[in-house]
Amino acid sequence: MDTNETNNNYYVEPEPEHRSGSGKFWLIGGALALALGANGYLIVRSNHLSDELAAIRDGNTAQFAKMNQSAAASDEDYRDRFDKLSQSINDVHSSAASAHTALKRFQADEKKANDDFSQKLDAQKTDFGGQLSTLSSDTSSKFSQVTTDVGGVKTDVDGLKTQVADDRTQLEQHTADLKRVVGDMGVMSGLIATNGKDLDALRQLGERNYYEFSVAKNQKQVRVGNVTLALKKVDQKHNRYTIDVMADDKLVEKKDRTTNEPIQIYVSGARQPDEIVVNTVQKDTITGYLATPKVTVSRR
Repeated sequence: MDTNETNNNYYVEPEPEHRSGSGKFWLIGGALALALGANGYLIVRSNHLSDELAAIRDGNTAQFAKMNQSAAASDEDYRDRFDKLSQSINDVHSSAASAHTALKRFQADEKKANDDFSQKLDAQKTDFGGQLSTLSSDTSSKFSQVTTDVGGVKTDVDGLKTQVADDRTQLEQHTADLKRVVGDMGVMSGLIATNGKDLDALRQLGERNYYEFSVAKNQKQVRVGNVTLALKKVDQKHNRYTIDVMADDKLVEKKDRTTNEPIQIYVSGARQPDEIVVNTVQKDTITGYLATPKVTVSRR
């Protein structure tokens, strides 16, 4: 390429005519290809957008369906709860109505019971008043009878007191005739009974225990109270006798004793001696009594 410098500018040699037409063709083809490419891209992009839009629409549809299903389930649950609540309210109303009916029935029964009780109470008051009047009359009559009976008993008691006093006076007079003597052991004896009447008087005094006995010569031993007696010899002419006395496993011979003479024997556990008194002496038999202390106190 030739270069001519004119005013410091480059000169471009014009191309031939046929080369200019070919360039336009390629330019148009390139533009067309570019347009087709852009259109294809737009189509592809449009398809992608359509797929995304369809996916979004499907997702929204599924979500809406799920929401509708959840709403339906919630609505069903709400309806079920509402039905149960309505049933509970109806049950409460029914229970309240039943309770109200029962209350009215109870009030009616209570009123009837109160009326019946009042009637029975009035009847019982009337009956009790009659019974009380009858009881008062009976009580007054019985009290009068009891008063009369008490008067009779008092009279009897006074008479008994008088009799006891007389008996005591007679007993004192009779016991005054009884004697106290010194026994064969040198101890002052109690009152001595010489017969059955005297012995009864001593028993009434109650100072000692008394055991009557009758011992024959042919008897080996006779148990009397807390001692054992055996008759060894009898002198009826002189009212004398000889006996063996067994006390606390000790044998003592009381020889030639006389009637109404206290024979004294000490036994274990007693401060005072037992006393044997023979009132009668017969051919082969003696009779009398044994007197023992009521209270036994050990001797010191």
